[in-house]
Amino acid sequence: MVAMDGDGWTECSQGHRHWGLHGASGLLVVHHDDRGTPYVLMQKRSWWSHHGGTWGLPGGARDSHEDAVTSALREAREEAALGDEGLRVQGVYRDDHGGWVFETVIAASDERLPASPANGESTELRWLALPEIGDRRLHPGFAATWSEIQGTIRPETIVLDVANIVGARAEHGWWRDRLGAATRLLDAVSGLRLTHPVLAQWFPRVVAVVEGAARSAPAVPGIQVVAATGSGDDAIVDVVDQAKPWEHVVVVTADRGLRERVEELGAETIGPKWLLSQLGG
Repeated sequence: MVAMDGDGWTECSQGHRHWGLHGASGLLVVHHDDRGTPYVLMQKRSWWSHHGGTWGLPGGARDSHEDAVTSALREAREEAALGDEGLRVQGVYRDDHGGWVFETVIAASDERLPASPANGESTELRWLALPEIGDRRLHPGFAATWSEIQGTIRPETIVLDVANIVGARAEHGWWRDRLGAATRLLDAVSGLRLTHPVLAQWFPRVVAVVEGAARSAPAVPGIQVVAATGSGDDAIVDVVDQAKPWEHVVVVTADRGLRERVEELGAETIGPKWLLSQLGG
């Protein structure tokens, strides 16, 4: 397992030649401006490279010891002098050609970070507004998946109505130890890889609202725990109301009144069974 042990050509089961003995990955960095317009950092490939002159993402062969995220961040650093400071990975899209896979790592940035060609593989790096991308001569692999990927680039937030979900989970004796039941739920969700209809890996922002006897639930990795000072429903509405207009917010609750309130603010709702089924009941 050494650096650059992925360099080389290989052929997939569809008969296509690909660069990357262990597959390849690319970094799709997206920034939303104040009006909600998404901008994507695009790379124009050097004329001598595979599909030279086309526009795509900074990326390349994945080494045997790397996962998709590590590989994509490394490639962006090598090709675009782009560091990972200020980036938040939102998910990974997997394009499987049969024996060879390209993984697009989607990451959000709070600003249009400076980027410029750092080696000979690029002739230009440019932030393109979403409507402009389709007007470019695109790398065939990127073009083939772009219509599906672009629907996943806005930030996503899952808001958990912990009290409601704990009740639906119906652990034995949960009503006598609401703090313990809430803590166990948060620990279970923290270690869960949530499923997504398009992305192979999904890393939404998760906000858990706790109330009453569970207000002192401890922080857990990967979850923002919000302790309601009053009504848990009001705290959840506040979380939704503070989201950016372009964020996709999903509130997990079965409370009919709460569902109506957050849907009026543009959020989607889903019942606790969606989460509990992924936890094994």
